[in-house]
Amino acid sequence: MLSTLEAAAMAATGNGKAKRDTYRHGDLRNALTEAALELARQGGPEAVVLRAATRKAGVAPNAAYRHFADRDALLHAVSQKAMAHLARTMEAEQAALPPAPDAVATARARFRAVGTGYVRFAQEEPGLFRTAFHVPGDMTHAAADTAAGGTGKTPFELLGMALDGLVENGLLPEARRPGAEFLAWSAVHGLAVLLIDGPLRGLHPTQAHDAGQHVIDMIERGI
Repeated sequence: MLSTLEAAAMAATGNGKAKRDTYRHGDLRNALTEAALELARQGGPEAVVLRAATRKAGVAPNAAYRHFADRDALLHAVSQKAMAHLARTMEAEQAALPPAPDAVATARARFRAVGTGYVRFAQEEPGLFRTAFHVPGDMTHAAADTAAGGTGKTPFELLGMALDGLVENGLLPEARRPGAEFLAWSAVHGLAVLLIDGPLRGLHPTQAHDAGQHVIDMIERGI
């Protein structure tokens, strides 16, 4: 026979069934995205699965379909959030720069910080880095607000601004500015991938940092 307290507890939870901790405040989409972001952090894009995200968020599996049509839709949302994290790392690298003696030195330092932050993010957050570039398959969302950092700029836009700064300060001829983003991006991204997934992943952190600086040196000379 149930005690008065036990009966009261059962009544409060619905005839003895445990009360589900569900999202009823309209923020389920964000909760699922954040849960999936953690999955990506730990296991890259392959770990982003709708059922795993709902389990992590504490909701029923079919709840995800109210906000994401399928896994690809969830993965895209996580990719954009990962890209925003990359943008914030690049911004932090720029914000940490010491005062420069003049505008020319400032422009050069800010350009280099973009590349340094990019490679650092890949090494510190390889799961998010892989996820950031898993989707989409083109440049459609390169300037989307969902991929922006604290300044409201995406990684691609931060690189563009840094290159514009080189032009404004006479460090990059204006005639060579068009398309420079793709040259710089390709070189730094290639190194980042080699460091986290390729034959350079065994480098000592100091060696990896030096390799990054040498690649940025090469970009400065080549663009």
